[in-house]
Amino acid sequence: MFLLSFVPPGIRIFVRGQMANSIQTSSDTLRVLPHTQYHTEGSLSPLNVAPDPLEQFRIWFTEASAKVSEPETMTVSTATASGIPSARTVLFKQVDSTGFVFFTNYTSRKSKELLENPNAALVFYWKELHKQVRILGKVEKLSEEENEEYFHSRPVGSQLGAWASKQSTVIEEGEIEHRLEKYRQRFHVNEGDPLSAQIPAPDFWGGWRVVPK
Repeated sequence: MFLLSFVPPGIRIFVRGQMANSIQTSSDTLRVLPHTQYHTEGSLSPLNVAPDPLEQFRIWFTEASAKVSEPETMTVSTATASGIPSARTVLFKQVDSTGFVFFTNYTSRKSKELLENPNAALVFYWKELHKQVRILGKVEKLSEEENEEYFHSRPVGSQLGAWASKQSTVIEEGEIEHRLEKYRQRFHVNEGDPLSAQIPAPDFWGGWRVVPK
């Protein structure tokens, strides 16, 4: 399912203004006060959107890429088998006719919940465009070949980070740096020529595809 949102012209909505003037606090309460208002231009109707939601997403994402910092940022919401939800921000990496793809650690909380309950919701919000896109769908893991292809397109530092990072766990001070150094040595990463290193993709890391329904 796709839900495309656009703020109609003439409708005023509140956005964040200066922090000093936008919140009110007390010993146990924080209240958000009215912010600077803005108006949008244009409108959204069945007459001016593509009949294919994926094509409309491509149009909006292309527009966002020129105006928004990190337009690939999206929220992924998952839930346990009993329906307890959780959400976090990840980076969108690909969309095609099969769905939306992101990569993560397969031992993370989000991955464990997706294994328990193979449904997810995605949200893109582009403030500068006054638009958001919501996607609901079933999830599936990417193939080993797809994971390997993307993994080896990443910078060497990111490849090492995938090995060193144990997502959704508590870490001690300096622990990540220690792990990074361990994997630099394990995979013989030469600081003067890092691209010469042959780093395999971890079997606990890979992609998820959200298939809209």
